[in-house]
Amino acid sequence: MTPELEFSFRIEIQVDKPHVVSCDKVYGKRQLIPIASGVVSGEITGEVLPGGIDSQVIDSDGLCHLSARYAIKTHNGASFYIENNGIRRIPEQWRDQLFAEDMRFFNEIPAQDIYFKTVPTFEVYDDSLKWLTESVFICTAQRTASGVFLDMYRVK
Repeated sequence: MTPELEFSFRIEIQVDKPHVVSCDKVYGKRQLIPIASGVVSGEITGEVLPGGIDSQVIDSDGLCHLSARYAIKTHNGASFYIENNGIRRIPEQWRDQLFAEDMRFFNEIPAQDIYFKTVPTFEVYDDSLKWLTESVFICTAQRTASGVFLDMYRVK
């Protein structure tokens, strides 16, 4: 049986300026990106709480390994924690620019040419959100000028 995907919710995240820890073409570029805010829509509605972090390592061939951790507060006051790990790959002709300080070139790459997938896991503190821990989710993501949006899909 082939699994199906069902759209569940979208998270639109606003980020602050990245803190570049290292930038080495052999070992990779390590950066920490503070998560400032955001909104959640779909099966869950609410807001992204400030204080999260997106930790990224971009290796010498341009593959970005990322691990983001942040919290959501729903419209009814419940909260939950997300750990979201994945990869991002851009077309080869753009890869040299990944080691520059100015990352605005991302806005020039057609969204469909960027592979950006993650596997979120959820820690919930309210029974109304328990369903997040009872299914596997995958996420497709896309960078924006000021952050990222994440579409969460439940694997059925």
